[in-house]
This record gives sequence, structure tokens and C-alpha cells, in this order.
Amino acid sequence: MRTILQQTLPDAHEGDPRLPGTMPCAANDWLRVDASYAAQMAYRAQLLATRPEAVLYENDRTGETGQEVLSEALDILPDLGFRMMDDQVICPDGRHVSLDRHAPLQTLGHLVQEDICILEKQGDEHVMTSAVLCFAANWRLAEKINRPLTGIHVPVPEYDDNIAARVQRLFDGVQVGRPLWRFNKLRYVDPDLHQPYKRETDDVMPFTRSERQCILRLPRTQAVVFTIHTYVVSNA
Repeated sequence: MRTILQQTLPDAHEGDPRLPGTMPCAANDWLRVDASYAAQMAYRAQLLATRPEAVLYENDRTGETGQEVLSEALDILPDLGFRMMDDQVICPDGRHVSLDRHAPLQTLGHLVQEDICILEKQGDEHVMTSAVLCFAANWRLAEKINRPLTGIHVPVPEYDDNIAARVQRLFDGVQVGRPLWRFNKLRYVDPDLHQPYKRETDDVMPFTRSERQCILRLPRTQAVVFTIHTYVVSNA
């Protein structure tokens, strides 16, 4: 178990954490850097190095959409404390990350705190076609990749037909340059950011975990990007 805590939750006084409960997001506000950046990024690097099959899925088809989301992110990073060079980025914690446009999601996994999932419209639904997902809570990338939204949310009790239709409308309707965001907030017994399996709990759950989730549309490929910035705070 690894404990990486923030002091406060993001915008916890705003909005509605229930599904889908989305609100408008500033065009460049789908990426953030907080005080836990260095610790979270060290953990992400460890997971990408030791468990790549569990936290990263990209293939030849990822190329165009992955490179586009990487380019969109690189445009934002200088305002977040990153220094841009020809073939690498100097991060706020001092790390130098080489830009590998042949592995764009792996590169993003070493740059930003957000987990990033790419979803593309196939038939009537959006399907998760690639992702870097280091900090999933109670779900595994291998079980969700190449599945539509309804399949991804099968274990979520409140994700009924009504919610499913509303979420699909959000993914259909999100516009370029006008992202949406929402958050959730749940109590956990274990603060570990990487929790692919649900863990047994008791009546004492000393941590609160919140995910700031953003939905944005890429201008060229029209794919939808779903980002997750995870916060964990102590309830003590």
C-alpha cells in the first residue's frame, strides 16, 4: 500500500457528484497540477515500468488519436509549470520526459497526473479504444478496453438505462473547446491510488477519494477524451 495524500479536495463545494452531474469546464482546465504531483508521478512511473499491461493500452490504431491528445496537452503544459524543449519536457518536479509520439499515451502517463482514456464512436455508442490508467479504483483496464460505455459501467448500480442514455448524449454533444467536468466522492479504507480490485472494508473508512473527471472532444479526429485526476484526503 502506498499513501499519497492531498490536503483538500478539488472544488468540493461546487456541482453535483451524482451521475452524470456535469458542469462546463474552461477550455484548458482538463489538466491540473497539485501539491502531490511529484509523489503521484513517481508512483505512475513505477506502475508503467513494472505493470504496463495493467495500466496502459495503446496499439497501432492509437496513433492518430493518441498523438492528437498529446499535442493538445503539450499546448497547455507551459501554463502549468512545464518547460518545453525540442524533444523533451522538463516537468514541475524536475524530471526530463522524452517525447515519444509513437507511444503518446505512455508519454502522457509520465507527464500528467490525469489518467486518460480515449473513446471513439462505433455504431450507437462510444467505445474505449486506448488508455493510460494508473489509478483506477475497483476496476481493471483489461476488462474495459474495447467495450462501449454501457459495458464499461456494468458494475455501477446506479448506471441504469436512463443514466446510460444521458451519458451517451453527453459524449455525443460535447463540443470542441467546451469540455465538461464532474466529480465523485467516496470513502475508502485504503488510500492506495492503484486499487484495481475492490478491497474488503469495515465500518472504519479513514480516507476520502475524489475523482475530477473531464470530458473533451478532439478537434481533428473528433474522438472523446475522458480524464481522471484523483485526490485522496485523510478524514482525520
